[in-house]
Amino acid sequence: MMAASSLHNFKGTLLIDESMAKHTSWKIGGAADKFYTPEDMDDLAAFINQLPEDENIMFLGLGSNLLVRDKGIRGTVISLKGSLSEIEVLDDNCLRVGAGTSCAKLARLCHRNNLIGGEFFAGIPGLFGGALAMNAGAFGGETWPLVKSVITIDKQGNTYTRTNKDYAINYRSVSGHKDEWFISAELQFKSGDGNEAALRVRDLLDKRAKTQPTGLPSCGSVFKNPQNDYAARLIEQCGLKGYSIGGAVVSEKHANFIINENNAKASDVENLINHVQKTVKKDQGVELQTEVKIVGEADDE
Repeated sequence: MMAASSLHNFKGTLLIDESMAKHTSWKIGGAADKFYTPEDMDDLAAFINQLPEDENIMFLGLGSNLLVRDKGIRGTVISLKGSLSEIEVLDDNCLRVGAGTSCAKLARLCHRNNLIGGEFFAGIPGLFGGALAMNAGAFGGETWPLVKSVITIDKQGNTYTRTNKDYAINYRSVSGHKDEWFISAELQFKSGDGNEAALRVRDLLDKRAKTQPTGLPSCGSVFKNPQNDYAARLIEQCGLKGYSIGGAVVSEKHANFIINENNAKASDVENLINHVQKTVKKDQGVELQTEVKIVGEADDE
């Protein structure tokens, strides 16, 4: 990795050949050609606008739902960690939330303002932009039922205001308006007792600590839950807890987590994902779909 001078005196930070292992919760992944952290919205728009039209662009939060393959990412990664993290308290129990805001911070700000309905954000280990992009959820709550409107940016640096009617919203899936990225959203909450909401957050986090391998390098839940079932139950039924390939292992504590236990490569994790899918399909007759996003080039490409 080496720092590159700004091409046109951009205010953000541009890095060349930046290891993605530094920026994913699995702590694995090859290098990105370019890695840019914008200073603010205007800087982001200017930077995107000067990129080649055919440039591959990927927005990154905390890398908590991401597997970057071993040969890395061709194109530009735009990191929102430490950027676009403003939260504005509006009238009528609404918040305007920047895509770079941590979901944990959002949950805290809700109960401090006596807003309820956002407690589940405390269980999402990522940034709000990622929660928007995949309709992230935890503890029975989901992101998009709260969304009134979003602001997006395209490859030319133009911004748009859109509503949930502009997207197909499903379980852990949001589609529509390709080559636009979420930069903020207006959320609608209900008023309530913030102290009670804070207690619910604490209870949810205690539950997560008891049932999930927090503090270990993982991506959170690897697979989507099938309808009326749980991926973890199916994986455990197949006897796959503790099963490993290379340095990657299925968690003994929660079967829907894969841990980087011993300097795993991205290929170890991907091969383990494929093995779990094949085994569950063979033994349980269920095709597990990945919740984690897999990007980049593999060693054999």
